Parts: sequence; C-alpha cells; structure tokens
Amino acid sequence: MHLLFATSIVPDGALASGYEIANAAIIDALRRAGVRVTVIGFIWPGKTPSDPQNTIVLDAVEVRTESASPLQKLAWLGKAVFSGLTFSSVKLRVVSDAQVRAAIERAGPFDGYVLNSVQFAGAFEKVLADRPFVFVAHNVEHRSAEENAAAAGSALQRWMFRREARLLKVVEERLCGGARFVFTLAEEDRAALGVASDRRSAVLPLVTRAQAPMGKAPRRIDCDAALIGTWTWQPNRIGLDWFLTKVVPHLKPDFRVRIAGNMPAGISSPHPGISFVGRVPDAQAFVRGAAVIPLISTAGSGVQLKTIETFELGLPCVATSRSLRGIGYRPDNCVVTDDPVAFAAALQAAANVRDVDGSAFHRRQLKALDAAIGLGLEKLGAVRQEVAA
Repeated sequence: MHLLFATSIVPDGALASGYEIANAAIIDALRRAGVRVTVIGFIWPGKTPSDPQNTIVLDAVEVRTESASPLQKLAWLGKAVFSGLTFSSVKLRVVSDAQVRAAIERAGPFDGYVLNSVQFAGAFEKVLADRPFVFVAHNVEHRSAEENAAAAGSALQRWMFRREARLLKVVEERLCGGARFVFTLAEEDRAALGVASDRRSAVLPLVTRAQAPMGKAPRRIDCDAALIGTWTWQPNRIGLDWFLTKVVPHLKPDFRVRIAGNMPAGISSPHPGISFVGRVPDAQAFVRGAAVIPLISTAGSGVQLKTIETFELGLPCVATSRSLRGIGYRPDNCVVTDDPVAFAAALQAAANVRDVDGSAFHRRQLKALDAAIGLGLEKLGAVRQEVAA
C-alpha cells in the first residue's frame, strides 16, 4: 500500500515540537506496518527534508504567528476573511490548488491519503477529495480555539479565536465524516469529534523515540525543576501562565526552576529562582538535569508529548490532570494535582523522589500504537479491494 501523508510541515529531522515528534512516530508506525509513505507538505525556510527521497516539498513557509510582522498578520487575517478559510489554513495558501494537484501526480500511483491534522487538509480540501483517506486529529482544534478565545486578552483576539473555532468545527465535522477511519491522540477526543465508535476511530498511543531508553541512567542534577515547550502556542501559554501566577508564588525562594523554549513577549516572574533560558541545544539533556518535571497543561486537547517523554525517561514529575489526557498509565513517581498550593508542595517534595525505569512504558506504547495503525489500514485496505473488484 502506498499512502500520501499530507501535512502542513514535512519532517526535517529536528523534532523541535510535540507536533513534529508525533508526526515522526506516526510515519514510523505506518512504515513498520509495511506501508510505502510519501510525505507531502511545506517546510520551514532554510530547512531540508530528513527523507528527501520520500518527500514532496511544495514550498518553504514561515507560519509562526509570533514571529510575523504586524503587516503579515493583517494580510493573513484579510485573506482568511475573504476566502472563508481558517487563519491557520490560509497561511498555507502560498501555492494554488493546481500546483498541489501537479505535485500529487508526481508521487505516482497511490492508494489514499493520511490527512495529518486539520491545517493542510483545510487549506486544500477540494484537491484531497480524489482518494479515500484516514484523518489524524492531533487535537480537537475547535475546542482549543474556544479555550483560546476565553483566555484572550483583547476583543480582537477573542473575535479571531471565536471565528476560528466556528470554522474549525465545520471542517473537522467534514473530515471526520468523509474519513474511512479517524485517529485521535486522546480517548476523550473521539467522542468530542463524534467518532467514538470502534468502527470509526482509534487512539494512537505515541512515543517520542524509536528505541526505548536504556534503564535508569545516572544523571547530574543542575536545578530543582525544568520546563520546556513552545510557549507561544496558546494552549501551552495558558498552562505557563497558570504555573507562574498560581504555583510559583507558593515555592520557596531557593527553589530553582529553569524554563526553556520560545517565549512570548511579556512573560516574567518575580520569584528569584525562576530562570528563562531560551532555546537549548539538547532538550532531553535539559530535562534530565532537573530533579523533578512540572507537567502543567491546563488547556487544549490531544496528548501531551512532554508527559510521554517524562514517563519514557522515568523522571519524577508533578502533573495536572489535563497533562495526563490520552495516557492510561501513571508511574509511581508521578503526583497528580490541580490545586496550585498542593502542586507547589509536591514539586518541593519530589526533589528527593527516585527515577523509575521507563522502558516498559515505551514498549507498551509502541505495541499499542502499531495495533491502532493496523485498524486504520484495514479500513483503507478494504476500500482498495472494493475498488479493484
């Protein structure tokens, strides 16, 4: 079976975000199942695809809102309103339908699409209607947009997020209705998307690495707690704001927290132990240098890849209940609480908690991922047999 994996950003090997880590895990699982996978989509400026022989690059695009100029943001908004597309999809409309169709034809004969998340599929929905497809819903995007609207700091932002939520809900309904099978990354997302039946959908339990970590490797502790993420993404920003304003005031002055990743303007903390360190060369080494990992999600849907990575590495952690969505397992060294005072107390107590072996968790996730992928491929295989007959 030959499938086109249609995605907004093609893999470049960097794995700099949870979205890219999830994509790598899903593509690897498809190939383990014997599928020939050709990836089609856009690439970050200055990057090259990690698997050029099996990748079709439509163009280089910079779609991060936080790095765009005010003029670019206004242009995107105007184009979105004029076209009726979502803000996230219109950023990809730098090539025409005809150009995308021609690129698809260059892939040669294929059996169907894997529509990876709603952004690319929403931008080129008509072009992608010529083959059966499975849909990968990384999140319930319209729910995330609704939460973003509720947390927005201005009337314009609230209007934009509410518009996005309204349009995303319609696109998600169309994609789920037309898909031969739907993959979600969290169990609760199946019902939220209206595909709770096992005949219609399955959850993809993810991993953040191809190979299981090697037991409980010794590590050097450089700080009490460490967080890393793309904090310019609104659901992550909501969690970080909760942590800094609700949890941090209850930490002792000498409790050291390092926060890495792309940071929006205006983020600060009066706590003397908080350090914003920007980008780090090795994300895994960074988190392994902390005594405990705070898992602070309070918004969004889908699965938290940082939670999965923390469990794979066996690191002590304190998590909100939202951080465990999509994961049916909690190790002994993970404390769960949504109370900010209790969260701070658990962080300080967890500094003396030991690591655990996360390799069993990794193996269990990988086995379940492969089984779920097989269910979707069976649906596409049945369609192919019907067409052939």
